[in-house]
Amino acid sequence: MRIIKRTLLLIGLLLIMVAGYYSYSFYHFAQNISNKPDAPKGSTPLIAQTVKDKGEKYTPPKWEGKNRVNILLLGGDSRGMVKNELPRSDSIMLASIDPVTKKAHLFSILRDTYVKIPGEGEDRINTAITTGGPNLAMKTVSDLLGIPVQYYVYTDFKGFIALIDAVGGIDIDVEKDMKYTDSEDDHVYDINLKKGLQHLDGKTALQYVRFRHDALSDFSRTERQRKFLTAVAQKMQTTSSLIKLPKILNAMDPYIDTNLSVTDMLKLASLGFEAKADGIVSSQLPPTDLVVEKNVRGAAVITANKDKLQQYVKDLFAGKADADTGPTKPSPSPTPKSSVKTTAK
Repeated sequence: MRIIKRTLLLIGLLLIMVAGYYSYSFYHFAQNISNKPDAPKGSTPLIAQTVKDKGEKYTPPKWEGKNRVNILLLGGDSRGMVKNELPRSDSIMLASIDPVTKKAHLFSILRDTYVKIPGEGEDRINTAITTGGPNLAMKTVSDLLGIPVQYYVYTDFKGFIALIDAVGGIDIDVEKDMKYTDSEDDHVYDINLKKGLQHLDGKTALQYVRFRHDALSDFSRTERQRKFLTAVAQKMQTTSSLIKLPKILNAMDPYIDTNLSVTDMLKLASLGFEAKADGIVSSQLPPTDLVVEKNVRGAAVITANKDKLQQYVKDLFAGKADADTGPTKPSPSPTPKSSVKTTAK
């Protein structure tokens, strides 16, 4: 009996030590992220304070923990950037979780959506972060969708690769052969994937989510991004990933910029683990039936009726609308490199 008691005591102490280690790892990670210095460190994709200051007047709303939380996920392309240069938004996604129902939604916002950027006139939505930093990007998305956006998380190619490698890669069914070469970076980010079920590491996963050189262009790319991030969320909730959590956090630390405080991260981490990753509802915004392709000053862009778009989002949250994963047939690509800008009057 005494041996059993001692064994139970040792197990209890071990569990306390493990829990303390993981709590410390997460707290240390959160402290590092929320207290990053203003200037970029070497080649890290941190957004300089001078950039953030451009949108300082657009203070995001507070999240009290009981209402829906919306987090803007910004995937940046920091290749060739120098210190204090404005980041480019390569992808825009929005994660939304209801803390009451634990239901999660994942939206991908078409980056060529032509919107009103507060104080800056009209332009493609992916220019908002370049114009006024993350706060302006959050404000622009909030105005477009009619929902509060409390937080943002910004990372770039290196951060994405680090995350996928840290979780041990992701198994994904690649829909078709994907091939694209780009000499701009000495072919470091070339794309060469074969159709079929594959285990993707960080570099090959980046190829998968970046590919858009087909008839559906950004429509099919955003669908792949939602599919892949859902798979990542599912793997993050597995026992093996939880065991590797300190390693995963350390790998991501240098490549993240966010307005999440330590307290916010702890609350969201708890909520994120409670939400069922396999029940995530993912959708393209604007949905296909609301997409209107237009030509503005020689450049093809996407527009949508804002009232109908906001109603769609509300209906989706309420379970009254079906998620839209994107068009199923070829559509003209609205992504020429022409610059679109209308000055605010």
